[in-house]
Amino acid sequence: MTGRILPPRGPARTLTGITLVHTMGQGLWMALNAVYATAVLGLSPGQFGLGAGAAAAVALALSTPTGHLADRVGPRAVQIWSFLALGPLTAALLFVDGFGAYVTVMSVQAVAYSASRSARMAMIAGLVPAAERVTLRARLRAAANVSVSVGAGIAGALLAVGTPTAYRGAVVLNALTYFGTGLLTLLLPAVPPQPARPGPALVVLRDRPYLAFVVLDGLLSMHNLLLDVVLPLWVLHHTHAPRWMIAVILLTNTVSVVLLQVRAARGTDDPAGAARASRAGSWCLGAACLVFALTEGAPALLASALLVLGALVHVLGEVRQSAGSWGISFGLAPDDAQGQYQGTYAMGADIGKMAAPALLTWLAVEHGTVGWVVMAAGFAALGSVMPAVVALARRRSKERSAPAMA
Repeated sequence: MTGRILPPRGPARTLTGITLVHTMGQGLWMALNAVYATAVLGLSPGQFGLGAGAAAAVALALSTPTGHLADRVGPRAVQIWSFLALGPLTAALLFVDGFGAYVTVMSVQAVAYSASRSARMAMIAGLVPAAERVTLRARLRAAANVSVSVGAGIAGALLAVGTPTAYRGAVVLNALTYFGTGLLTLLLPAVPPQPARPGPALVVLRDRPYLAFVVLDGLLSMHNLLLDVVLPLWVLHHTHAPRWMIAVILLTNTVSVVLLQVRAARGTDDPAGAARASRAGSWCLGAACLVFALTEGAPALLASALLVLGALVHVLGEVRQSAGSWGISFGLAPDDAQGQYQGTYAMGADIGKMAAPALLTWLAVEHGTVGWVVMAAGFAALGSVMPAVVALARRRSKERSAPAMA
């Protein structure tokens, strides 16, 4: 399994180490964020939701500008300072007193987080040859799955202790992972900053085919919330399967991503191949939705078997669609604007995460089988148009570059 995660020595391996440290902290905090806000800070669930929503809105709004900053200043410098800033900003949660202070800290954190995310993707584009970028993203995702699980395990131990002191310890540990990630980034070679060019600064916002890809990909990425949010509610309220099947489904997904993601990235290094992979992944996602629909009212044993089958079909779609998405995002972006293009690309997933819980839960839990069928058709349709959108984007890119070459 180590061979599926660790690339050869060099910048790619250092980026993997950075990912392992960073995502361990993420896995820890994802499990404890709401608990800390409500149990230690005394916020209501509604106040916690408003704070998280404000932070998400800030990250979304600044994703493209911070990506442009990474292009102009250099992604290594932006990544170092954003991670080093996230350390004390996370530790500031130890001293928060009241809802206003919580929203302020979370919003400022979101600025640094947005910058770090755009810079990480620009670092990959700047340090790794084009033919190896998607494979590295696949390795990083496999590594992240392992590390997030470790972080979640630590969170489980702290939840078992269940004291405010234990939860504050989680804040300190999360802050230390950010410091560690920033210091590890010092081991990477610098990526030269891009000089200012005539014309608009945020050129990606005028690249309509790329923006169309971002929207389509963001909608497709809603499938990432199916197993975490929608399926647990479905199992509890619409099937006779035992509750522990929820854990089985999530474990199946985690292990399968680690085992399959790198292999699923084959053939996605160019935009055309990546678009076909995204389409194939979307069809698998649609098929998984149809399998999940069959579990309603089925006997417990049959429902359990169908849930595992659906989870396996889903993960095939997930790893293939993800690899295709990365290949398109890198392949359509100009080399001198990778930061802002990758920042804009991340906005699509952000929008998908914001829309998915309410929309997909409404379809599945409220409308049952019909809702699953609608989801299946939606995912398949979105993926089916991806090759045409990518082909248009490539034609427009060639048209724009032709005058410059003349």
